[in-house]
Amino acid sequence: MKAHINGTVIAEASQDELVKIEGNWYFPPASVKAEFLEKSPTPYRCPWKGDCQYFTVVVDGQSYPDRAWSYPEPIPSSFERVGTDYSNYVAFWKEVTVSE
Repeated sequence: MKAHINGTVIAEASQDELVKIEGNWYFPPASVKAEFLEKSPTPYRCPWKGDCQYFTVVVDGQSYPDRAWSYPEPIPSSFERVGTDYSNYVAFWKEVTVSE
């Protein structure tokens, strides 16, 4: 699976390495190209996953605010609901396409 925008691959991993939560694919941290992500100050707290870290995706000088996010320290009880530890896994949306 690949997360890409305008032909640039931002993350890539086999589907069995990804975690699907609420319809979103979460990529393992090692599969994400950190050079395309900048931490965003946007705050969000999910009632069952915990505090979220948003990222601005930057590709070829174009910024896409809050198009990626992760949960650095999820609420431990969420691991049972998800089925695994997904700490620091990264999900994408809007202009970032996830495909095989």
